[in-house]
Amino acid sequence: MKLLIINGVNINMLGVREPDTYGEKSYDDLVVLCEDHARGKNIELEAFISNIEGEIVEKIHSALNVFDGIIINPGAYSHTSVAILDALKAVDVPAIEVHISNIFSRDEFRQNLITAKGCFALISGLGFSGYTLAMDAMVEKLCRE
Repeated sequence: MKLLIINGVNINMLGVREPDTYGEKSYDDLVVLCEDHARGKNIELEAFISNIEGEIVEKIHSALNVFDGIIINPGAYSHTSVAILDALKAVDVPAIEVHISNIFSRDEFRQNLITAKGCFALISGLGFSGYTLAMDAMVEKLCRE
């Protein structure tokens, strides 16, 4: 099984940006956690990060016929990007959207998730554990199909 993890805008600032909300661990720590979890589940994993909306769209497009599933945290693009939503809908690759913080306990505008409409599930508020939970959920879904 081959999974793609896409992280968007400002995720590269983990450990620096709002540690009370996102924690003190870095993006590199997140990638190591995901890679370790993937190894234990016999999952081939690629992690991708970009602050540029078009690069995220292109990465989603490139997942077609290459990856079995996508785990995506678009960051703030979740609330604004019809382009990322359309890309998720364009490829026949199941996706789960993940958010480190509980977006529903934060600013009201953060509760409008445009990109999640292109995903079969949403995980929010579980910190880095949300990514490993998403990987497990993706494996379960793909094994059922």
